[in-house]
Amino acid sequence: MRAGRCEQTAGRARRASGAIALVVALLAAPPGSARPHQSTLQPFGPAAGDIALLWWVMLIGAVAIFIGVMALVLAGLRQRSAPSTLGSRVFIVGGGLVFPGVVLTALLVYTVAVGARLTAPAPRDALHIEITGYMWWWEVRYRGLAGSTDDGATVVSANEVRIPVGRPVHLSLRSADVIHSFWVPNLAGKMDMIPGRTNRLVIQADAPGTYRGQCAEFCGTQHAQMALHVVAEAPDAWDAWFGSRRRALVAASGGGDALLTPTQQRGRAVFITAGCGACHGLAGVAAPPRGIAPDLTHVGSRPSLGAGLLANTPGNLAAWIADAQQLKPGSKMPPFHGLRGDELTALTAYLGTLQ
Repeated sequence: MRAGRCEQTAGRARRASGAIALVVALLAAPPGSARPHQSTLQPFGPAAGDIALLWWVMLIGAVAIFIGVMALVLAGLRQRSAPSTLGSRVFIVGGGLVFPGVVLTALLVYTVAVGARLTAPAPRDALHIEITGYMWWWEVRYRGLAGSTDDGATVVSANEVRIPVGRPVHLSLRSADVIHSFWVPNLAGKMDMIPGRTNRLVIQADAPGTYRGQCAEFCGTQHAQMALHVVAEAPDAWDAWFGSRRRALVAASGGGDALLTPTQQRGRAVFITAGCGACHGLAGVAAPPRGIAPDLTHVGSRPSLGAGLLANTPGNLAAWIADAQQLKPGSKMPPFHGLRGDELTALTAYLGTLQ
């Protein structure tokens, strides 16, 4: 019995020490870490830096006030048992009113200043991106400069946002159904996405990397499986990527079957005959009404499927097409049990070419 209790105690101690070590590692992770944690306390942009510093300042202020209050409690207990020569009125007024008042006022002024910086308008040269939240995925549309409404060869993506390092990005945030909340903690704070309203957020990444985001407002069954990734890369690399996407759209409008293998050509035919184009947009092939399902023009280059649910591999893609409801119940993607194995293989091969 005693040995069993000792083992249980040791197990609890190991779990507690492991949890403490994890918390310390998360808080102390350097800002330049190659694989950033999804954490407000690991900022990689100006807005996130302001929020992280505000958190530390308010923590320090709260601790200072707590220490002051505990000092007053101890002084009161001591004076009750053994009256001292301490000027109690001065001590209570100074420590109980003046000190917290000064600290809270300073925190208020600092918080208002930080809030003003976070809500400042985007610079004129900011990149403009529209993000629309759906149950349960994200549509991403690149508009060019902030305020631009040019739809010519607009690059459309899903669940992935690519931005250039060091450049402000003006996000127009909307919802097509219920309230969502856009949150990439390493880059900026939360911003609600409310049906019928456009909210705006300015983000900027100061270092290359992939930063995970998440819907931060409960929006239904698959709320927890509504993630996105912000990929920040060097300005030259981003310009090359964006230019290639625009050229691909122009080329797709003219066909492009000549570069496909026979299997991939068959997969393109399956895409059309199976009715995939009724929901999914695909440049040069299908243009359904906006917002039914993610655009697949560049699906082969995306890192994940199902808004961060699965890695984008041929096997996972085939499983998703065959029966997405087994993987993400409640999503609008219907099962395709009628596809034969060779048709599913061909369709998966074709979708993999959509870079």
